[in-house]
Amino acid sequence: MRPSKRDELVEKALLVFYRHGFHATGMDKLVAETGISKTSMYKHFPAKEDLILAALTLRDKQFRRWLFRRMEQLGSTPRGQLIAMFDGLKEWFAQEGFQGCMFMKAAAEYQKFSDPIHMKSADHKSILISYFSDIAQRAGAEDPDSLARRLLLLKEGAIVAAQLRITKNPAMDAKAAAKILLADALGQ
Repeated sequence: MRPSKRDELVEKALLVFYRHGFHATGMDKLVAETGISKTSMYKHFPAKEDLILAALTLRDKQFRRWLFRRMEQLGSTPRGQLIAMFDGLKEWFAQEGFQGCMFMKAAAEYQKFSDPIHMKSADHKSILISYFSDIAQRAGAEDPDSLARRLLLLKEGAIVAAQLRITKNPAMDAKAAAKILLADALGQ
């Protein structure tokens, strides 16, 4: 099925926002890089912030679908899936065009906690914590929520380190730390 004009706009805008940032991307840049007219954009999205929220919603779905699938493919047990997350991250970091986490960028550009864009970014991270917590519970963690939060911190730190290129292999550094966390939370 062919995507609608709205869906096409959101997909293209997502790539433009990821490359250039949100505040640096004006409507003229969106028109130039997406090939979609301002009239069509405003027809679907009365304000740029509405388009940003739609792009973040799409990215959330894409990222979670990819990450969760990779964790399941690379790890045969709940514990293995939590560790496999970092192998998936290593693959992502090696992709051409990797520029860090879109949600952290959005939260940094829209810093008020009450801003819908900031809230959408925080929701993405909360969903990840819930998913990690469910897996941690299946793995036998006594405190799966705590383990999930700590794993998220390692994941986020690895993304920042990869974007800044401050270590040679941030995903594997985070994986080594995750193994220690899991050994403590789940036992050897």
